[in-house]
Amino acid sequence: MRQKNIYRAFVIPVFLILLWLMAGCGGNEQTKTPEEESGYKIFYLNQSETGLEATAYEPESTSAEKMTEEFLEQLASVPADTNLKPVLTKDVAVSSYTLENGQLTLDFGIGYQQMKDTREILTRMALVRTLCQIPEVEYVSILTGGNPLLDSKETPVGPMTADSFVENPGSTADDYAVTTATLYFANESGDKLVEETVNISYSSNISVERVVVEQLISGPITEGAYPTIPPETKLISISTKDGICYVNLDNGFLGQGYDVTEAVPIYSIVNSLTGITGISRVQILVNGETNLVYRESIRFDTIFERNLDIIEKQ
Repeated sequence: MRQKNIYRAFVIPVFLILLWLMAGCGGNEQTKTPEEESGYKIFYLNQSETGLEATAYEPESTSAEKMTEEFLEQLASVPADTNLKPVLTKDVAVSSYTLENGQLTLDFGIGYQQMKDTREILTRMALVRTLCQIPEVEYVSILTGGNPLLDSKETPVGPMTADSFVENPGSTADDYAVTTATLYFANESGDKLVEETVNISYSSNISVERVVVEQLISGPITEGAYPTIPPETKLISISTKDGICYVNLDNGFLGQGYDVTEAVPIYSIVNSLTGITGISRVQILVNGETNLVYRESIRFDTIFERNLDIIEKQ
């Protein structure tokens, strides 16, 4: 039985992101010394709970697990600055957490769900921006009572990265985009693809192509859908020119990963990307090279087109 990763994608209402940008990145932050700028930061709520402010912090621990515990303790502690408030409280506390393959999953009790929307998104931002500073943490996922966190539209909020919340003072709505994407993952037998439709909110300085591939690497959230790409895979670069999307992955993509046929990982990427306007074909590279053969049957010097035959019929 293949391992299933059920958490993915960040879904953030644009008006809340803008609230963060307008209120949380204001001019109250004092000029920091180079030493402070090079260190870690803990993100706290301001007193009005309309934004976040960062305080320089040097952890005592060096291991990922101990740093996670230490950062969570700081997020729950009353800051020395009386103008700031802790993010975590008695009612909003982490029950347990796991760190696996770069993904830190935090499980909260029911109190998390009782927060107002603005407070919840700010809490989410503070957690992700603080914890993604830990070298081994690439994504942060939030559960409530063991279940994936849902947004106001009942859509699962999956793994988030520090880039999900980019400080960019003076940004406007034009700096952000929201799109609905159709991603393709493996079926249970691993020989066909199944669709998963998700809402994605992302900064406009990140291409939608990059976001889509990163979501494929993170894995599905839909019951009956299974991962197609080894989770250790890194996306080196991605670009689109003349309708062809060039996806450059590292060696992690060549790993056996999951029990799927050789065509499934390839067309998981190709079919997902060709659903984006302006992309009709896909070129896959590994460390910039195309003179490779995937699982001894699929040549990477091929420019792939959408394959409808590999999609499982409903």
